[in-house]
Amino acid sequence: MSDTQISLMKVDATDIGDFKKELQDAFSIAVTEEFDDLPDGPIPSDDDLDRSINAKGAVTLRIMCDGRKVGGAVVTINEQTHRNSLGLFFLRVGEEGRGLGHKAWLALEQRYPNTVAWRTYTPYFEKRNIHFYVNKCGFKIIEFFNSRHTDPNHPVVPNDPAGDEGFLFEKIM
Repeated sequence: MSDTQISLMKVDATDIGDFKKELQDAFSIAVTEEFDDLPDGPIPSDDDLDRSINAKGAVTLRIMCDGRKVGGAVVTINEQTHRNSLGLFFLRVGEEGRGLGHKAWLALEQRYPNTVAWRTYTPYFEKRNIHFYVNKCGFKIIEFFNSRHTDPNHPVVPNDPAGDEGFLFEKIM
């Protein structure tokens, strides 16, 4: 895998449907492994995805490996403060476990070299994400959200199996 080439390209209108479906397939695996009682519909919902993709400063990117679509990311770039956020990040089902995620993260860092700090959020149960962000990418957990300390940026969704617990990560560049 060491010679595998990862690149990033903006998602165009013809690919957005596939992008969303692949992201939902990837995200739903962790939720179905962790919880028995699942909400109806895709995870995250189409409305949540549309909000992320269409947010001010959002850039939707395809992760490419040797010309193949292997995943994607939605980042929000603040050109004034250079404090950016990783809203969504995924590898297509079957592409995980080969170092592609780490290479894709490094490609994101290279794409936005003026970044002062990156932030991202993940639910408490996503041990693979926690390992990836902390141990592979160099993020630090800076806040733990729960019922006594709620996250103003991630309101609790009724019947969400993950509840209101999650971590905020930050990486100072």
